[in-house]
Amino acid sequence: MITVFQILLVVSSILMVLLVLLHKGRGGGLSDMFGGGVSSGLGGSSVAERNLDRITIGIGLVWFACVIGLGLLLKTNA
Repeated sequence: MITVFQILLVVSSILMVLLVLLHKGRGGGLSDMFGGGVSSGLGGSSVAERNLDRITIGIGLVWFACVIGLGLLLKTNA
């Protein structure tokens, strides 16, 4: 069971990083520094952004549940 949680945690962590990087920059942060401001006109529609937000929140909840579950499993096994 611990192995399943560890694999799910790694997969959700990688997905979380990729999804956060897909988000459109909203100001003068690191995204503008590396050319994000140039391609702001090429961004997706508002529906695509909302769907990306929902998917990111869902993966974040899965990641959080894996962290809590793995912590509880490791605590009970120790």
